[in-house]
Amino acid sequence: MDDILLIAEEEMEKAINTYKDRLANIRAGRANPSMLDSVKVEYYGVPTPLNQLANVSVPEARKLQIKPFDKSCLSDIEKGIYEANLGLTPNNTGEVIFITIPELTEDRRKELVKQAKGISEDARIALRKVRQEANDDIKKLELNEDEEKRSLNEVQDLINKYNKTVDDIAADKEKELMTI
Repeated sequence: MDDILLIAEEEMEKAINTYKDRLANIRAGRANPSMLDSVKVEYYGVPTPLNQLANVSVPEARKLQIKPFDKSCLSDIEKGIYEANLGLTPNNTGEVIFITIPELTEDRRKELVKQAKGISEDARIALRKVRQEANDDIKKLELNEDEEKRSLNEVQDLINKYNKTVDDIAADKEKELMTI
């Protein structure tokens, strides 16, 4: 019985971590090196992650600086950023590439909040799926009625705790997105 709860809690924790990772991809007009995690650069014929070819830093709140280890791949990095379709415009100085993160319009902010709410709902669905699996496993154990009811309540308490976590994270993200 305790195994079922432990497994359910581990699965819910994984769902929360996935949720946080997905939310981290929604940016609020502030520069963050992880914005470029999806960028692949054609380097000697091999698609290579940008972070393996260059240092990405944040010299200012809304600016990224990309300093390649090998200056000969500057134009390839620039091309990779364009092809990643992130809506960012690289500025190649010959030594480094700067990217200025544009201010978000009110409409774009609302659109991002809507996207974040969709991701939050996906997290809740994942949590409900884990709860359903745990409940099914408990019912298969053929416990007496009181034990089964107590176990099902423990699973419900667990999902309530994780749903509150989702709500808290969602509220923080919405506040972050709507702050100008």
